Amino acid sequence: MSLSQTATARVAAVIGLGSMGMGMALSLKKAGFDVLGADVSADAVSRFVAAGGRGIANLAEEIGEADTVISVVVNATQTETVLFGPEGIADSLRPGSVFVSSATMDPAIARKLAARLEEKGVHYLDAPISGGAARAASGELTVMASGTPAAFAAARPALDAMAAKVYELGDSAGFGAAFKMINQLLAGVHIAAACEAITFAAKQGLDLAKVYEVITASAGNSWMFENRIPHVLSGDYTPLSAIEIFVKDLGIIQDMARSERYPVPLSAAALQMYLAASGAGMGRDDDSSLARLYAQLSGATLPEKAN
Repeated sequence: MSLSQTATARVAAVIGLGSMGMGMALSLKKAGFDVLGADVSADAVSRFVAAGGRGIANLAEEIGEADTVISVVVNATQTETVLFGPEGIADSLRPGSVFVSSATMDPAIARKLAARLEEKGVHYLDAPISGGAARAASGELTVMASGTPAAFAAARPALDAMAAKVYELGDSAGFGAAFKMINQLLAGVHIAAACEAITFAAKQGLDLAKVYEVITASAGNSWMFENRIPHVLSGDYTPLSAIEIFVKDLGIIQDMARSERYPVPLSAAALQMYLAASGAGMGRDDDSSLARLYAQLSGATLPEKAN
């Protein structure tokens, strides 16, 4: 499909077609965007093309078509590589287009990337996301965004297609990243606490299904307990959100806190558990695998996946 054939459609590009990026790209397509998709995995690009999207063969050459570029890569290093690496796209982006950065990163790095890109006349929206793959696919993400009014204006149609809630958190990059890190601190600690609690219940010989029923109706409940513990009850640790994500994110929190001379002992303890789970070979498994780690350490017995 040529650009002339899609002249009436806004053109968006999604870089990173993992579980989140794929859903975001498909949500854009459902909203009427002409969507380009890029990923290091040829299989991911093929799946997107099969769903009606356009694959990008040469990112630097083709990215200039896009009004909006959404980067859904893993971290700051990958984001910087996408923009300014040997095959980076920064010089290929059209002036006035907007780069929407959804990777979780240190706010200071987000500010540096924004400054470098804005020097080229391209808007940068610091826009971490929350909600998981299912909400990405249904266009119901939460976006924690900050950037100039012009960046918000340029990104608004795409944001409306991908998100149920868009929080405008500041007029420059960095605020969105900082809000996301507060969310990740809580999420990482809550998952660790939920896994500690359910495995402790197993050690006490309690009926785990009944524990789940009681706790989700009680003051000790959390969104993470309610969302993650069913994985433990079913013995299914297929990754919806992997251990390695919290190794990364809680590590960023430690770096941020150290630079501010701020104590974060609870997230530091949680990080050690994620590191231990990763070291035990569970890094790519679901983050509820912390329960398995607690079981290994304590001799508790958890449910096994049904055949």
